Amino acid sequence: MIEEAGSDYARLIGESLRAIRRQRGWSLRDAELASGSEFSASALGTYERGERSLSVERLHRLAMLYRVPVDRLLPHEPGDRPAEGAQAAPPDEVIIDLTALEQHRQEPALEALRRYVAIIQDERQDWNGRQLSMRRGDLRLLARLTGTNLDHTRRHLEELGLLHH
Repeated sequence: MIEEAGSDYARLIGESLRAIRRQRGWSLRDAELASGSEFSASALGTYERGERSLSVERLHRLAMLYRVPVDRLLPHEPGDRPAEGAQAAPPDEVIIDLTALEQHRQEPALEALRRYVAIIQDERQDWNGRQLSMRRGDLRLLARLTGTNLDHTRRHLEELGLLHH
């Protein structure tokens, strides 16, 4: 029975890995290339299907590759699932389309976002210029800086086409 619980947990981790990879818009092959072939596409597929367990070290390296905190990949408890029919709350993490933000450079209402994005890029030394993952709490802080709430901020960014899907 312990082995079955372990495989359920590996499957839940795999679901998280797949969701985050897809959120980045990567295929398994894209992830392999981004890792410098440290992770083969076939190995990533076995992790995502829960057919193969990850060591803590490899899980950490995957989190670094996907630029997410390790705990974002872990289910809270083995077997944790949302209630049937329950809608998940929108994630705190969003991906800002930096190209679209640049197209709105004349809008003074987005100045706080531009400054905050610049700070995050500087802290992470992340200059890819196309998109920026805002981590847990970043969107909440941005909402506070602009004097709005989380839902309004998310909706506003969505309406402006600044969220990458």
